[in-house]
Amino acid sequence: MKQNKTTIEKLTYPIQEFLHQEASGGILLIIATVIALAWANSSFADSYHHLWHTYVKIDVGGVGLNYSLHHWINDGLMVIFFFVVGLEIKRELLVGELSSVKKAALPIAAALGGMIFPALIYTLFNLGSESASGWGIPMATDIAFVVGILALLGNRVPLALKIFILALAIVDDLGAVLVIAIFYTSNISLTSLMIAGGLIVLLIAMNRLGIRNLLVYTFVGIALWLAFLKSGVHATVAGVLLAFTIPVSSRINTKKFKNETENLLKDFDNAGEHGEDVLTNSERLSIVDQIENNCEKILTPLQRFEHGLHPWVSFFIMPVFALANAGVAVSDELGSALTHPVSIGIVLGLFLGKQIGIFSFSYIAVKLKLASEPEGVSWKKIYAASVLAGIGFTMSLFIANLAFNSPELLNISKVGILAGSLLSGIVGFIILKSALGKKQ
Repeated sequence: MKQNKTTIEKLTYPIQEFLHQEASGGILLIIATVIALAWANSSFADSYHHLWHTYVKIDVGGVGLNYSLHHWINDGLMVIFFFVVGLEIKRELLVGELSSVKKAALPIAAALGGMIFPALIYTLFNLGSESASGWGIPMATDIAFVVGILALLGNRVPLALKIFILALAIVDDLGAVLVIAIFYTSNISLTSLMIAGGLIVLLIAMNRLGIRNLLVYTFVGIALWLAFLKSGVHATVAGVLLAFTIPVSSRINTKKFKNETENLLKDFDNAGEHGEDVLTNSERLSIVDQIENNCEKILTPLQRFEHGLHPWVSFFIMPVFALANAGVAVSDELGSALTHPVSIGIVLGLFLGKQIGIFSFSYIAVKLKLASEPEGVSWKKIYAASVLAGIGFTMSLFIANLAFNSPELLNISKVGILAGSLLSGIVGFIILKSALGKKQ
C-alpha cells in the first residue's frame, strides 16, 4: 500500500520539482552547447554565423523592430528567462530560503563573496585595458548546469545542500541583474524610461486593485519590454521588474477551496446516475469546469506564470540561447585565446574566484554567528558546491555579449567561459563525489 507523503516531503516538493526540471534542462543545455561548438568548428561554420545574423522585422503597434535572430534571442527570448528568474527571486524572498534573515544570511554572504572575488581577479589581469569592461563576466552561476551535475550523483546529495546552492544562485542572479542594469547600459533615453516608469506604476496599481488576469499582465509586460528596448537600459531588466509586480495572493482562501471542492466532488458522484462518461454527462462536465475554475483561483498569478513558463525556459529558451551564443571557433588559435588576459581573467575568476569567495564568506558568516551551517552538510560539501558554482555559462555568455563590441574579444571571452565552466564542473564533481563517499 502506497504511503502518504510526510509533512517535510510536502513542503519540499516544489523545490524537488524545480530541481528536476533544472537537471533535465541542464542536459539539453549541454547538448545545445556541443552542437553549437561542433557546428562553429565544422565546414558549415559560415552557415552557423549567417543564420544568427539573419534579420527579422516585426511591427508591434506601429513600432518597427528589425533585429538579427541573435538579437531577438538575447533581447527578446531572454526577457522571459529573466522574468522567470524574477518570479523565483520574489517567491524566495516571500516564502522561501530568503524569506528571513536567518535563512537568507548564508546564501547572501556566499553569493557576495562569489561575485566580489571573480570580479577582482578578472580586473587584476585586465585593469587599464580595453577589455576591463568584462569584469562582470565571471560573477555569475549557471544553476541549470550545476543542478544537472548534482543529478548525476542522485539522492546522495543532501537536500539541504541543493537548497543552499539554489538560494545562492538566486541571490547571484539578482546581483547579475543589478550589474547589467547599472553598468552595462548604452545611451539613456529619458522619454522611454519615463514611459517604462509609468507602466511599472500601472502594473503596481493593477496588483493593488486585485487584477489577476495573466493576459492583462502579459500585454502590459510587452509594452514595458518595448519601452526598455528603446531606453538604453538592457531590455531583460524589464522581465525582472515585471516579475516583482505579479500578484502573490489567491482569489479564494484554502478553506473555501477545500469546502467548495468537497461539495463539488459529492455533486460529481451523485451526477453519475446520469452516465459515467463526462463527455456525455453535461452535469458532470459542468462540475469539472467549476473545479478547474477553483483550481485556477487558489493558485496565485505568480505560481501560474512560473509553472507555465519554467518548462519553456528550461527546455527551449536556454538551449536556443546556448545554440546561438556558444558557437566559437576554437580549433585555430586555442592556445593564444587561453593565454589572453581576458580568458585568463575569466577562467581564474570562475574557477578560483568563485570557490574562494563563496567558501570564505560562508565560513566567516558561520564563525561570526551571522548565519547557521546547513543541517547535515559538511564544509567539504560546501567547498565542493563553491567549486561547482564556477560554472557560469548562460549568464556569463549573456554579460560577455554586453561587455564587448569587439568580435575578437567576445570570442576570446567565450573560450574562457567554456574553459572555466568545464574546469569548475569537473573538479567540483570529483570533490563532491569524494565528500559524499561510496554509494550505499
